[in-house]
Amino acid sequence: MKRAVQNLLPALTGAGLLHTALFTDLYLRYVKAGLRPLLIGSGAVLLLLALTAAVTPAGRRPAEHADDHGHGHADSHGHPDGHGHDHTGTPRVAWLLLLPALSMLYFAPPALGAYTAARASDKPVAVQRGFAPLPATSPLPLTLTEFTKRVRQDRSLAIEGRTVRLTGFVTPAGRDGGWYLTRIVFSCCAADSQTVRVRVHGRPAPPADTWLEVTGTWHPRGTLGTPTAQAALDVRDARPIAPPVNAYTDDLPLTPSS
Repeated sequence: MKRAVQNLLPALTGAGLLHTALFTDLYLRYVKAGLRPLLIGSGAVLLLLALTAAVTPAGRRPAEHADDHGHGHADSHGHPDGHGHDHTGTPRVAWLLLLPALSMLYFAPPALGAYTAARASDKPVAVQRGFAPLPATSPLPLTLTEFTKRVRQDRSLAIEGRTVRLTGFVTPAGRDGGWYLTRIVFSCCAADSQTVRVRVHGRPAPPADTWLEVTGTWHPRGTLGTPTAQAALDVRDARPIAPPVNAYTDDLPLTPSS
């Protein structure tokens, strides 16, 4: 690979990182929002390295080792002994590094969605020893995680009979035609993503990856307030919403219920 192309790789990668982190929200598909400064710093460092390499003259590469008198070593047939061969070239496979570098500038991989969630294990829900009283608001906005905790751990049964409002995207449940309201949550980045989901009853499955605001009540299955209870909802209303800018958190619904 030519030296100019070697310098182009870090330059394109750095430019892609800066473009993604500074001028778009696409970086949120890969990492948590708190890592944005690190992406910007990494992009700046890569650009600086590429610029430094571009303005630094290439070192002289001797064709062969010379002895103390400036003569190259040769074998018995008068050929160089092989120690002067240039093995510093970059393998041709390095050209493939151009693809991810260019993709950050011109093609953003799709966001994680129903395909990933259907094949992922559910995020473990942390044990909570006590629960604050629920406000009287109806419908009550909850995250999918909070709803799951209330259903499986709140022995006061405060969620029983309450109309709640949840948001997430549709994940088909399988052969039975059911579906889940789902969130994918990043702990750090896409590589450690986990899924939290609530089974939905009472409405045919909308298209996969559709973002919805859903209102309803707990669907009785298992013993409420114990681990046997299923995180499930009997739907009263469901309406499409725009995907949130940061889709990889389990945030409270922010849109007013109509």
